[in-house]
Amino acid sequence: MARIVVALGGNALGNTPKEQEEKVKIASESLINLIEDGNEVIIAHGNGPQVGMINLAFEEGSKTNEKIVEVELPECTAMSQGYIGYHLQKGIRNELNKRNKKMDSVTVITQVLVDKSDDAFKDPTKPIGGYYTKEYAEKLMIENKGVVYKEDSGRGYRRVVPSPKPVDIVEKNIILSMLENNYIVIACGGGGIPVIRDDYGNIEGIPAVIDKDFASSTLANSIDAEYLFILTAVDRVFINFNKENQKEIKDMSIRDAEKYCEEGQFAKGSMLPKVLAAIEFVKGGKNRKAIIASLEKAAEAIKGESGTIIHS
Repeated sequence: MARIVVALGGNALGNTPKEQEEKVKIASESLINLIEDGNEVIIAHGNGPQVGMINLAFEEGSKTNEKIVEVELPECTAMSQGYIGYHLQKGIRNELNKRNKKMDSVTVITQVLVDKSDDAFKDPTKPIGGYYTKEYAEKLMIENKGVVYKEDSGRGYRRVVPSPKPVDIVEKNIILSMLENNYIVIACGGGGIPVIRDDYGNIEGIPAVIDKDFASSTLANSIDAEYLFILTAVDRVFINFNKENQKEIKDMSIRDAEKYCEEGQFAKGSMLPKVLAAIEFVKGGKNRKAIIASLEKAAEAIKGESGTIIHS
């Protein structure tokens, strides 16, 4: 039996609650296939559309209704973890019931420790929330010290927050305890709730966004998983993507993967963080493998029949 952390990409969740429920049904089938093959599965997931929707709802609502207050990003991330976890738990339970398999799943509202001196805090880059005019954005920055707005692709100004690297999973011992009791665990939703630790050991949530793939790699490292599955919209990783000499990669060593990254083969906003997270995980222990594959072919990927395997 292998311990596998599965990182679900946005294609597995959809953009609305209704669409998400339908997509989770498909995800649940693939996840239970892995479990029926004798594997222990821990699920992480993104939350890009969901947390943006929650944040924007409070932001816009507070402008017209005094009973609605703006809610900070850590709380919005926690809300998204809860409602996405609910849909995953329901979908997984229904799939288990269909197969007459006696297991339970549980969602852990997960805090992820980051370094308060991370360089990301000096240059916030991750856009969240709605679009505003330059004048209104400047007004908001004056009224809210420390909040940064930047122009976004000619569409207006949006708030930007830091995207620091994850350091540790606060709830890792809880997650391990649940695994030992045969639960299917859902954790690190949306990259986790970013927290920093003060000089007294207390933790405090901060407005930031952690990359889901790096958080999944940190989670997999912290619970000593043997596999990290990063599930996305494509069956395999490509080099020279969308060019005449495009080539799919079935497997690559850390050395090859690092070379491709240096060559700029992978797009910064999509495949690059996935490959870098895979490299980080494989380097973290012996006999580890990371697999980048499509959700629908997850069970085939562990057998080497699909996906791209990254190994030492």
